[in-house]
Amino acid sequence: AGGSILQGVLRVGDEVEVRPGIVTKHEDGNGNTTMLCSPIYSRISSLYAEQNDLQFAVPGGLIGVGTRIDPTLTRADRLVGQVLGLKGKLPDVFCEIEISYYLLRRLLGVKTSDGGKQAKVQKLTKNEILMVNIGSTATGGRVIAVKGDLAKVVLTQPVCTEEGEKIALSRRVDKHWRLIGWGQIRKGSKIEVKAE
Repeated sequence: AGGSILQGVLRVGDEVEVRPGIVTKHEDGNGNTTMLCSPIYSRISSLYAEQNDLQFAVPGGLIGVGTRIDPTLTRADRLVGQVLGLKGKLPDVFCEIEISYYLLRRLLGVKTSDGGKQAKVQKLTKNEILMVNIGSTATGGRVIAVKGDLAKVVLTQPVCTEEGEKIALSRRVDKHWRLIGWGQIRKGSKIEVKAE
């Protein structure tokens, strides 16, 4: 695993987990779908920064964390955006978030057809699909409710994060994702995390 430590210390030999891990969907007889995430548990076998072999790692710079995770689970970048931390110490996993958001006045990097000022950013509308960036995770989100500067968004992939975390919002404009605003997670619906 490669990335930046946000807080705390990792040491060689620590027991760690990766959340959300493996996400499964279960349908009951009534057509309701429930998501269950099974974190991936492992142990740190090595730590690297540049060419240096470390015994422990602290926040700042990029760290490579060697684990005993089966490479079939990590193929095709499928764990990108997930969070690694000490076992039992990671934040919750959310499938739906309530956010307070701010929109930019104008779209960045998009010219209007007549070469005039840049296009205005339209308000969020119910049922539109946005791209939501939370930490290093980029996931799709469908807006299910908007009221003033608050919105409720259902995420296409569950995300391990916490209330108060900052997020970025992008909208599809002329086949490209364009930044339209940012926000902060107020609260959310948590997914059941399967114990070991």
